[in-house]
Amino acid sequence: MDIRTNIPLKNYLTMKLGGSARFMGIATTPDELAMMCRNAKLQSLPFFILGGGSNVIAKDDTYNGIVIRNRILGITVIDDQPMHTVIKVGAGENWDELVKKTVDMGLSGIEAMSAIPGTAGAAPVQNVGAYGQEIADTLVELEAYDAQQDKMVTLQNNECGFSYRHSMFRGSQAGRYGIVSITIKLSKAAPKPPFYEAVQKYFDEHGTSFFTPGVVRDAVIDIRASKLPDPKKLPNSGSFFKNAIIEDWQYQDLIKTWPDMPCYKIDAHNYKIPTGWLIEQLDLKGMLLHGMRVHTGNALVLINESAQSYSDLAAARNEIIGKIRDTFRIYIEQEPLEM
Repeated sequence: MDIRTNIPLKNYLTMKLGGSARFMGIATTPDELAMMCRNAKLQSLPFFILGGGSNVIAKDDTYNGIVIRNRILGITVIDDQPMHTVIKVGAGENWDELVKKTVDMGLSGIEAMSAIPGTAGAAPVQNVGAYGQEIADTLVELEAYDAQQDKMVTLQNNECGFSYRHSMFRGSQAGRYGIVSITIKLSKAAPKPPFYEAVQKYFDEHGTSFFTPGVVRDAVIDIRASKLPDPKKLPNSGSFFKNAIIEDWQYQDLIKTWPDMPCYKIDAHNYKIPTGWLIEQLDLKGMLLHGMRVHTGNALVLINESAQSYSDLAAARNEIIGKIRDTFRIYIEQEPLEM
């Protein structure tokens, strides 16, 4: 096992900011990952499991622990039935390559999450989702090293604490588990309309009436390409802010002033408000704030145009959060994890 010291984190994060990691190693097997986590605990140091670095931002200070780059591979069909297929996936597998593989197999369930950067093991951490699908819909179970119990454990879907862009792995149990594999159950049935609004609009505009997982994947890739900048060309972490969740009473009050405010009813008491819309109403779209550019194609995205540090990013983030709070009385949250 090759453990290196004082490694610049910006070289491994798509936002291209942050300090250094005191230690960094690569895990290619569950045993290697467990050993690195165990050694960190023996030295009273934290560990951070890093996938593709596309949904993580690092502070300017040195991360005084070990960053473990998860490269545990493997895609195995473990159950194949007339109506569904169950697949076990190594946590280090590239997420979009996994989606493509399942779509090529004619399976449905994660095709709307095409072109999302990152790894399979990172998907449950933030309950990755897009265009009406999220990993919580298809995850059966996952395997992880439990640093608290010092052993490998299997956690079922209902044990993961999933909610909108959240799980216990980034909440109450952050820093406890290192995910080594996920198991997902995908359908052999063709996807059916109506689809998520943006996807349905795309199909209507293109006159599409025959639907397969591949058709949905191609549409999503096209939509994302028009709205989201390539992090390899423009440093960013994808959608930087979560959409806002507000209660019914607050929504009813807000539409008196903002009658055109878009919303998605979650349940009898809560609405989801597109944070991108909130940012646009404040004329922040396209603005350069502390070296961070609010993307002209998608106001949820912050592009590192000239920022030199995490402090610059934090200043831009806080300015946007503050303006939305002061104008709408809505508090929005960032989506990327911090280390």
